[in-house]
Amino acid sequence: MKKNSMSRRNFLVRSTGALAGMGAAPYVITSTALGTSKIPPASERVTIAHIGVGGQGSGLLGNFLGIAECQSVAVCDCFQSRREKSARQIDEHYASRADKASYKGCRMFRDFRELLACSDIDGVVVATPDHWHVPIALAAARAGKDMYVEKPLGISLEWNKALRDAVNRYGVVFQYGTQQRSSYPCRFGCELVRNGRIGKVHTLHVIAPSGLAGGSTKPVPIPEGFDYDRWLGPAPWSPYTADRCTSEGTWHVYDNALGFIAGWGAHPLDIAQWGNKSDHTSPVEYEGTGTIPTEGLFNTLTNWQVRCRYADGVEMTFCDGPGDLTRFMGTEGWVNVRRGEVDAEPKSLLKSIIRPEEEHLVASELHAQNFVDCMRSRAQTLNPIESAIRSDAISHLSDIAIRTGRKIQWDPVLEVIVGDPEAARMAHRPMREPWYL
Repeated sequence: MKKNSMSRRNFLVRSTGALAGMGAAPYVITSTALGTSKIPPASERVTIAHIGVGGQGSGLLGNFLGIAECQSVAVCDCFQSRREKSARQIDEHYASRADKASYKGCRMFRDFRELLACSDIDGVVVATPDHWHVPIALAAARAGKDMYVEKPLGISLEWNKALRDAVNRYGVVFQYGTQQRSSYPCRFGCELVRNGRIGKVHTLHVIAPSGLAGGSTKPVPIPEGFDYDRWLGPAPWSPYTADRCTSEGTWHVYDNALGFIAGWGAHPLDIAQWGNKSDHTSPVEYEGTGTIPTEGLFNTLTNWQVRCRYADGVEMTFCDGPGDLTRFMGTEGWVNVRRGEVDAEPKSLLKSIIRPEEEHLVASELHAQNFVDCMRSRAQTLNPIESAIRSDAISHLSDIAIRTGRKIQWDPVLEVIVGDPEAARMAHRPMREPWYL
């Protein structure tokens, strides 16, 4: 167990006073606190808090509620309605599991810093808009919290590197939210490639869904119960519009995200890196073209076509298109990996057995479960900070190549853009005061 495991043992006692101080009902010890045949006792469960409980965050919440070895104890969101809905979902879940009429144990926070100050929280799930991923994860690492961070990792290469430094310095467990690594078809496809079933890999093709244009730029009143200034956080100030904080706006406004080149691209790019044994590096050269909307609120890339090259000569094309795809092309065949699907040529590869003496990737059926297991064991997760940074870098460098209109040279050892000071400056984004790395 991690160093604060004793805090979980004392959680039931200490949280009574804390909850009472917040006007919540006191935490009552039930039979399930002591464990059942299917539920470990509270002293052996890790405690989880959820920061960002919108669309993706609410889906992740459902995953964690289904894991017996953890307990969700707090939520944080800038929308009051989301906080209340998720807290109610958590309380109703644990009431049902304990066969009780009611349960009041989930705390609600508007400010993530107050949540991170709670010593009885072991780990956090960060599923905020993209521009908040790294700043919140940084604060979580410094508070000694393990973390599951949604993809894409961040909106700045320099922010990402700062997070890696903090994760390593404080020894916290990190899981990157690229759930396809917990998919059997994706794992099997990568095992075929890594074990040489298609010969020597020479080309990778990666496709992710296209971005969106449009979005209203007309300022409108901020909805009641929504802390918009806190939602903006480190991003530049901008007027609230009807489309800015929707799921589309969250993905496609450049102040807050890189767009689908990163938000969706993270999945097939991650599989490309995994199958290509490239979790420790990234391509060294990038050039490409793309379309950036000139009207409306959304201003991330809608279309892109990028050509990359690894130091060992492997070529990769990365473009938008229907669905998602990672194709590995080798001297003796190819393997296609999509979410929930693997195909290959020759077709006999699909019946191939990975022998005991061959390379086997970590088997996981649920990404959240892998995170909880690693919180308990202190083992490395399926997608740790290093591989997260290396795959995320591909999206950033592709975006920079398109926006500058120039070929970008990348040193994957020093992790710097070489010979182009203007492009190098694009690897960092300033933060709006009072936020800082």
